[in-house]
Amino acid sequence: EIQADRLTALGDGRAKRAVTVRANAVGRLTGLSLPAGERVEAGSVIATLEDEAEQIALQTAQLQLEDAQAEQTRVARLEDTGAVTGVRLRETDLALRRAELALRQAEYDLAQRRILAPITGWAGITDLEVGDRVSAQDELTTLTDRSEILIDFRLPERVVAKLEVGQEITATPLGLRDQQITGRIAAIDSVIDRDSRTLRVQGLVPNPDDLLRAGMAFSVALEFPGARLLSVSPLAVQWRDAGPFVWAVEGGKARQIDVELVQRNRASGLLRAE
Repeated sequence: EIQADRLTALGDGRAKRAVTVRANAVGRLTGLSLPAGERVEAGSVIATLEDEAEQIALQTAQLQLEDAQAEQTRVARLEDTGAVTGVRLRETDLALRRAELALRQAEYDLAQRRILAPITGWAGITDLEVGDRVSAQDELTTLTDRSEILIDFRLPERVVAKLEVGQEITATPLGLRDQQITGRIAAIDSVIDRDSRTLRVQGLVPNPDDLLRAGMAFSVALEFPGARLLSVSPLAVQWRDAGPFVWAVEGGKARQIDVELVQRNRASGLLRAE
């Protein structure tokens, strides 16, 4: 049997991803779809700002583009008759390009009045209401993707060589002792802390039932295979002045063999024979 080296550590959980959503521009909120604690899909509109001026600018840009296209078409027809110069042709081409860029700018400005969810996640609490005025970069809410939970914990330097990304871990939330979740090591730091002689490790555990939350404390357990040892029933180990021994049969005869008791529990004892 292989002796297992089991380590436990305390760690702090956080969401797999967390994004702070901010306003794109200055304006008054005309729509707000941020139900606290509810799931929001990526790309969905979570807030809108008043956009009357941007709508007007967009319509103006569309008219200017139509006018530039009509002028360019008219001048192109006259080119065949030789009634226009090359300079005039270049002017109409430039005017058309400027009108196209103006339309793109107007469309962009209008799009900035709609704030989209950058990720799929759960909305936090917000104090904003429809009618409030926000400025550019004002925080609207925080979206957290907790479909998986990252756990930061530290391990002693003696196990550094045994660690690898993808290695299995078992995490138990301290507030939910009956929940044992199997996860894996997602990242291993490259520097050992000089003061504690420990290495920062990051585990990743699934959260399909949405029982876990960012900020929870976890007990994380890892097992490392050790030396291969002899496993016997605990009752087979006996003691004398020289230490523990077991009976072995060799050539049809029983004899005592001195052993080193490495690990013992109710089910078995792990021995190293001398």
